[in-house]
Parts: sequence; structure tokens; C-alpha cells
Amino acid sequence: MSSALFRTKNVEQSIRDTEEPEHSLKKSLSALDLTVFGVGVIIGTGIFVLTGQVAKNNAGPAVSLAFVAAGVVCALAALCYAEFASTVPVAGSAYTFSYASLGELPAWIIGWDLVLEFALGTAVVAVGWSGYIRSLLDNAGWHLPDYLAGRDNASGFGFDILAAVLVLVLTGILVLGMKLSARITSLVVAVKVAVVLIVIIAGAFFIKGANYTPFIPHPQPVPAGGNLKAPLIQLMFGWAPANFGVMGIFTAASVVFFAFIGFDIVATAAEETRNPQRDMPRGILGSLLICTVLYVAVSIVVTGMQKYSRLSVEAPLADAFKAVGHPWYAGVISFGAAVGLTTVCMILLLGQTRVFFAMSRDGLLPRFFSRVHPRFKTPHRPTILLGVVIAVVAGFTSLSELAELVNIGTLFAFVVVAISVIILRRTRPDLPRAFRTPWVPFVPILSVCATLWLMLNLPAETWIRFAVWMVVGFVVYFLYGRTHSRLALREKAAEQTTP
Repeated sequence: MSSALFRTKNVEQSIRDTEEPEHSLKKSLSALDLTVFGVGVIIGTGIFVLTGQVAKNNAGPAVSLAFVAAGVVCALAALCYAEFASTVPVAGSAYTFSYASLGELPAWIIGWDLVLEFALGTAVVAVGWSGYIRSLLDNAGWHLPDYLAGRDNASGFGFDILAAVLVLVLTGILVLGMKLSARITSLVVAVKVAVVLIVIIAGAFFIKGANYTPFIPHPQPVPAGGNLKAPLIQLMFGWAPANFGVMGIFTAASVVFFAFIGFDIVATAAEETRNPQRDMPRGILGSLLICTVLYVAVSIVVTGMQKYSRLSVEAPLADAFKAVGHPWYAGVISFGAAVGLTTVCMILLLGQTRVFFAMSRDGLLPRFFSRVHPRFKTPHRPTILLGVVIAVVAGFTSLSELAELVNIGTLFAFVVVAISVIILRRTRPDLPRAFRTPWVPFVPILSVCATLWLMLNLPAETWIRFAVWMVVGFVVYFLYGRTHSRLALREKAAEQTTP
């Protein structure tokens, strides 16, 4: 029984499965496409909101160092992802990697988790985008009825029509092909990055050196919490993080880390990349580097424009421009955020459908969903199914409820991938590796430790929700996946033919 749960799918078989005509995705992406995807999903409203928020509450002007620290943690994970994605160029990201190293049950657990994380993430972003668009419509004198403006504004029936329509339109684009998706993403990302650069360059002219003093404010201890909203590490050890000071930088890093999450989604497109051995490492590491530089630059500008203690929490960068007498830039920032969220939504949906597709192709989910479109060569069935479900979720759920989304699943994936690199190096040293994570096992172990530290700083209720979803996943696996797995069916067939 236990050996069946931890049976692995070797790399060669994973690659052969991608060559089946009915289950084969079209290879159309380049290193530039992958980099654009990475930048497109990483840079969202966080760059306009999170920078000022953590500067005011956690780190002061040293928030730029917090972004560097978070970027280093992500880089450790990115090095592991780059090796795996170039060695095993198969859709599914962490799910596929763990199937090749840890076994079927761990692979199911991480795949099940990523499907939920990407689904809720897509819904959150769609609802946030809807809020920006409604604000722009209100400024133009167009007002949606309350019952079509979402649950937050409705007294009775409420449906966020804009969020639902966005998800359905992006679903259609993803069905039509990856190259079309890449072209649209490239256009939108170009607009988004241009807005960010305008903000950085324009804001640089309003920087005052006095606003950087003190660069690292004096530390302020935070009282330990005792309820489920407190970080797990507080409940376990009674330890409470500090705001400001040197430790405040690391507290801030645990917050801004979530602004980086997204580069791992690039790995889900490995199977659709023309030259994954060369282009996957470039796409993953390149997008992370670009976003780290932009985040650091924005944080330096916003804390230089306005004293960190006077920054607003809701819209710090926009309000900083208002404070120096240039409110026009606030509109530019809102426009950039609204445009940028469309790519974040689409790439999250892309990542989810690829994980779902890979699990279906392996038989852990119904194989019906692993047949690609005969013309567009995209996994149209899971894309349409998940797109409709997410559109309904985004339409009927309030942002305050969706905001409970946590990133524990992505952090868990980071741990799994880092461990998988170590295991596969030992079990399959013969595999050709176009990119090799340096200093194995030191770098993967360091990545695991840094990621676990961030996970312990998540609220205890987050861990409870994670555990509940995992329990549901175990039930589905033992009722369906374990017996329908293609590995299980192959083993059964081999036993029947063996005399």
C-alpha cells in the first residue's frame, strides 16, 4: 500500500506522455514570452500599495532592503525551479516535479493545493480589477446598478458582473492559443512597466534626502497575539516579531514576499516552450530580477517623496504624488494598476489550467479534461470548466471574503521543489541538466529553511484552512485518483501479463 502511494513517474515517461497527439500542447513560447509572463503576474497592485504600507508599519525607508531580502529568498526557490523546469519540460510545475521525485501522493497533494490557490487568486484579482474599473466608470458618470456591482455594495442580490466578464473573456483568449495569450500579455505588460517607469522617473525629482532619516527607524516590539489570526510562530513559541529596526526589515520581508509570488507560474508553461532547456531558466530568473529591481526602485522613490510615517496605507504612491502637488500621477497609477491586473488574472488562470491538465493526463483527475483542442492545441476543456467556475465565484463572493486567500500553498510548493531537486540529484544523477542549481544541497536546504520561516509567520487560521483543504484532497485521491492513476493501471496490466 505505502509503496503504491509513493510510486514515482520517471522523467522519460513524463516526457513521452507529452508526445501523445491528443494530449500534446503546442510549443510556441520563447524566453521573452516567459519573461513577460513572469513580469506580468508578479507586478500587480502590490507595487503601488504594498511598498508604502510596509514602509509605514514595518520598516521605514529600509523597506527597500526588505524587498532585497524577499527577492533573495525567491531567488533560492527560483534556482530550484529553473533546474527542474529545464530538466522536466512538462506542464504542471511543482506537481510534475514532485511526481518524478517524491511520489504520487505528495504530487497529488501539491497539485490539489495549487489548483485551489490559483483559482482563488484569479477570483481575488478579478474582483480587485472590477473595483478599479467601477471607479473609472464613476468618474466618467457611468454607474452600474448595485445588484451588478458585487456583493460589497449590494443589500440583497449582488453579482460582480465586471469580474465575471473579465474571467470569461480571458478564458476565451486562453482557449484560442498560447501565442495569442503571449502577444496580449506582452502588450499589457509593456503598458504596465511603462507606467511603473514613469512613476519612478517622475517621483525621483521630488525626493528629499531628509525623508530617509532615519533610514532604519528605532525598533518597536509587537505584543504577541493569542487568537487564530496571530502568526503560528507566536502561538507555538510565544515569539512576536518587531517593527522597525533590523528585525523590522525581516518582518517587512515576510510581508512583501507575497508581492513576488508568480514567477513559479512560468514553470507551468514548460511544455509549451520551444527550447525549455535554455529558455525556462532565462524566463524564471529574468522575470524575478526585473521585478526585484522595479520593486526596490519604487520603494526608494515613495519613501523619498514623503516621510514614511505620513504615507497612506490604501494608496501610498498615489497620495505621495498628491502631497507634492501632482495629483495627475495618481490617475496614471490607477490606470497602470487596472491594466496590470488583467495580465495577473490571465496568467493565474493559465497556471491553474496547466496543473489541472497535467493531473488529468496522469489519470488522477478524469482523463476527459486532458484532451487538447484539435485546432488550437490548448487544454480547452479544463480551461472552460475552471473559467466558468471562477467567474461564478468572483461574481458572487465579496472582496473581503476573497481577501482571506493565503499563499501557504505556493510556499509549500517552494519547499517541495527544493527537496525534489536534492532527491532527483541522488536518484537520477544521469539526467541531462541544461541548468543546474548551484551548491546542491546547500542552496535547496537554505531555500527550505527560508520558506518554512515565512510559512510560520502566516496566521494560524491559514494553516487550519490549508489542513481542511488537504483532508478533502486526501478523500478525493483515495476514492478516485489512486485507482485511476495511469501508473496504477500500468502496474496492474504488467502484473496480469507476468506469468
